[in-house]
Amino acid sequence: MPFAIPKALAFNLNFVHPLLMWVVLGLTLYSMVLGFKAKKTREGSPEQRKRLIRRQFGKRHFQIASLVQALMVIGTLGGIAVTYLNNGKLFIGPHLLVGLAMTSLLVVAAALSPAMQAGNLIARKIHIGLNMSVVILFLWEALTGMQIVQILLTPPA
Repeated sequence: MPFAIPKALAFNLNFVHPLLMWVVLGLTLYSMVLGFKAKKTREGSPEQRKRLIRRQFGKRHFQIASLVQALMVIGTLGGIAVTYLNNGKLFIGPHLLVGLAMTSLLVVAAALSPAMQAGNLIARKIHIGLNMSVVILFLWEALTGMQIVQILLTPPA
C-alpha cells in the first residue's frame, strides 16, 4: 500500500463508492420520471397542464438532476481515489471507462439546459438521448460494480 492508511479504514472505504452510486442510480431514475412528467406538463392539454404545472416537475427535475451530476462526479473521482489509495494503481477496465464516460455524458447533457430553456428542440432530444444512454450504462455499471464488491468480500486464497 503506497500510503499509510489503516487496513480497516482502507477496507471500509471500498464500500463508500458502491453505496453512493446505488443512491445516485435511484436519484437518476427518479430524475428521469420527473423529466417525463415535465414533458407531459409541457405537451399536455390545457386542463392537464393546469393540473400538472402546480407539481413543478420541471423545477424538481432540474434540482434532482443537478444533485445527480454533483454526486456522480464526486462518486467517480472518489472511486478512482480509493482504488489508487488501496492498490497503488488503477485498474483500467470496462467499469472505470464506462464510469468516466457516464460522468462525461451527464456533464454534456446538463450543458444543454440553457438551449432547452430557450426552446431548442434538437438540444432537448440530444439531452434525452444522452441521459437514456447514461441510464442504460448505469444499470450495467451496477452489475459490474457488485461483481467487484464480491471480489473485495472474498477472502484471499
